[in-house]
Amino acid sequence: MIDTAVSQVGLDKETRDMILDTLKKYADRKLTPEFLLHLDHHDTFPHDVLKALYDPSSIGLHLLFIPEQYDGLGGGAYDIYRVSELMASIDLGIATGVLATFLGSDPISVGATEEQKQYWFGRIAEEALLCAYGATEPQAGSDLAAMTTKAEPVEEDGQVVGYRITGRKQWISNGGVADIYTILALAPGGPSWFVVDADAEGFSKGKPEDKHGIRASNTAALFLDNVYVPADRLIGLVEGQGLAQAQAVFGYTRLMVGAFGLGAGWEALRRAIRYSQERIQGGAPLSQKQGYTHKLIVPNAAFLEAARTYIEWVAERLDGGEEGLQTEGAVAKYLATVGGNKAADDAIQALGGYGYTKEYMVEKIKRDVRITTIYEGTSEIMEWTMARDRWQLHLKSRGDFYKEWANRLSAIHRENPDNGANFAAMALQALAIIMEQCRIDRLTRNQHVLFRLGELVAWAEGTAVFAERVTAKPTEAIPLDIPTRQALSRIFGRDAALKVAADGLRWAIGAGQSNPDLAAALNLPGIYQAQAGQVADMDFVAEQLNKVFTA
Repeated sequence: MIDTAVSQVGLDKETRDMILDTLKKYADRKLTPEFLLHLDHHDTFPHDVLKALYDPSSIGLHLLFIPEQYDGLGGGAYDIYRVSELMASIDLGIATGVLATFLGSDPISVGATEEQKQYWFGRIAEEALLCAYGATEPQAGSDLAAMTTKAEPVEEDGQVVGYRITGRKQWISNGGVADIYTILALAPGGPSWFVVDADAEGFSKGKPEDKHGIRASNTAALFLDNVYVPADRLIGLVEGQGLAQAQAVFGYTRLMVGAFGLGAGWEALRRAIRYSQERIQGGAPLSQKQGYTHKLIVPNAAFLEAARTYIEWVAERLDGGEEGLQTEGAVAKYLATVGGNKAADDAIQALGGYGYTKEYMVEKIKRDVRITTIYEGTSEIMEWTMARDRWQLHLKSRGDFYKEWANRLSAIHRENPDNGANFAAMALQALAIIMEQCRIDRLTRNQHVLFRLGELVAWAEGTAVFAERVTAKPTEAIPLDIPTRQALSRIFGRDAALKVAADGLRWAIGAGQSNPDLAAALNLPGIYQAQAGQVADMDFVAEQLNKVFTA
């Protein structure tokens, strides 16, 4: 499953590195911790910062999302992931403002006519327009089919010349500050996207939401009261394509949000590592104490790097032109955002009382990263998406999908036993057994069981892809050498195998499974024996992390 696509689109490494370096230097000059904490504490949206980031004469960050033929840079999924991770490590609120413009232009990217793309992308590129994506409604979060916003055709001489849109949108990033909005509304032909100007008559915005985190972003409700838009503002000029257009970009957008979780999580982790090198306890720094590193640092690094590897795998496939990767996008988002939240939470614990105060960035990072498990589909929606798709694959393959993947990993282990592929194979084998028992006993009639299967899918596939790629496709995104990443893969692989087998058994029994030999079939004794070497690997990783991320 590793080499499904060859990269075909995106920036060359030199250009990408230049963008990342320019962004880092701008952040070092302008986005100081003091400034970012000021934005957070005063709930302030930094218009000037977004305009500077979008200024084509300097950074021109928005150009990354625009194809070259429309005066953009034509960045691919991998480029977007790298920039998104960096932005989130700087400030997730500001990163969300950037995401909103990308989201806002998505319907244009996937559904607009060539003439519409030329016009709108040209304006976004040249004028550095802020965009917003108007899909969510108060009563319809992830269920876009339940929306009530309507677009009524306006006819003249038997021809549709425009639409009048009425409805409300909720939780819209950049909602109160955007220049243009893409609005999903129910037309006679079905859900459809429209482009609406900020100053359109009858269009108004609610007050900014007082949020738990990402307070440097703007989130507001939108109110459309008989707003008129010309017919050429219907994206694609054909009604009823809206939901398909929304689904088409989930692979990209969920990858981007996953990168946010990755960036914020690693920033919190780096701060915890550096703090541990300076905090002396019992005559030695915390960085030398297993009770600190092996609980609060190393497991999070392993989880996040498994997520990174999965993100890069999906990005390569997207850049190779592969479609239909909504489930893989869901796995990437789930792993990275769950991992980012756990890393940030542990960073607060790692800093003790300092971590709990608003003078230290880890407190803010934790509040910020929490949103990544909510927007662009909650973690529960991701679990449902993963479970539904992989359940169908299990049925179609008669249980062979994960068994065959496990066999490939066993072959990798024979060639390179340091990659942790044997542990990943155990996780996949256990998942296949649990799924088959769920089929036999019809356990997925229990929604909770189905959702827990989704969680186990993420763990199993995360460790599988990590083990496959750790030496075959080493990352350039973090300064950890291959032996360190192999150790991280082994750590996560052991955890994943135990998680899948033990939790799978738990919920199968809890739902009333009928096989008295299920525990034996899952090879739990073998999985427990496979934990040998875990502490030694954690010792090695802790040492390497302290070398790489020095105070």
